[in-house]
Amino acid sequence: MNEQIDSIPTESSSAGFPTKPIVIEKNENALIRSLVSLFIYALLFYFLFERNVVYIAAVLLVIVIHEMGHFLLMRLFNYSNVKIFIVPLLGAFTAGKKQQVSQWQLSLIILAGPVPGILLGCLIYYLNRDLHNETYTMLSYTFLFINLLNLLPLFPLDGGRLIETLFFKDNFVIRLVFGIISILALMLIFVVTVNPILFVIPALIALELYNENKHEKIRTYLRQEKINYYTDYENLPNRSYWLIRDCLIFSFPKKYRILQPGKYEYSVIEPLMVQHISSVLKVNLKLDLSFVKRILVLLFYVVLFVAPLVMYLFLKYPAVGH
Repeated sequence: MNEQIDSIPTESSSAGFPTKPIVIEKNENALIRSLVSLFIYALLFYFLFERNVVYIAAVLLVIVIHEMGHFLLMRLFNYSNVKIFIVPLLGAFTAGKKQQVSQWQLSLIILAGPVPGILLGCLIYYLNRDLHNETYTMLSYTFLFINLLNLLPLFPLDGGRLIETLFFKDNFVIRLVFGIISILALMLIFVVTVNPILFVIPALIALELYNENKHEKIRTYLRQEKINYYTDYENLPNRSYWLIRDCLIFSFPKKYRILQPGKYEYSVIEPLMVQHISSVLKVNLKLDLSFVKRILVLLFYVVLFVAPLVMYLFLKYPAVGH
């Protein structure tokens, strides 16, 4: 977490709670960080998987274009602090901050990642139909494979996030079941591909589900106490900060064993606590898509899978098109 915490409270609330820690963003060069991460990604990929430099360059190009789609749409919809994070061997993700989120805008942001890659993959394949250039064929397949894989209806892939956004974003039980199914499906995929390193992904999803289950129990308590957790950290009242902090200390006793609930003073691990409290808070999702519109988005999602296959069959067997 690239943040600092002001460790000296300047005022107290009327209820006797100290001021919550003040988050100060560090100034850093995100471009340099991303370039370094890309270099590490390429280096590890080269030594662990494939020593074909052209193929590695193609994979990195696909990842960058995919994440730039998310990035540009988030900037268009006024997200703040939008950054692209490259995770060596595991892929990349784009993150930003916005408290009032539209269901329609979130769906567009999710689709903005895979759609450009699928279109480019189809276009390159079509233009290469008479050239039969192996490099262009490899590039088109890379665009299609990575983006179609990312569209699988599994969490945390874009396809899974889209289905979740459209139909059960606020239903924790369904999200939990969906997450478990995703873990089992991803494990099966990685068994078939015989790639043990990728088992890190379902392991991370399982850890996230475990933590989210505890967070949901905390939210249940907060609802009972009429504490609003549909807010961002900046607007979180001091009292809410310290009460959520107590809940986390009780829920994660090993992680916060040096902290004492009810003792409202800053500790050396307060930056970690601020990050954890922020993950308990939720955004306000505006459900602005009717059932019919959600079905139309779902049909478009299905078309994204079918279109490359139709194009392949059309070019492979031109007689079918007559």
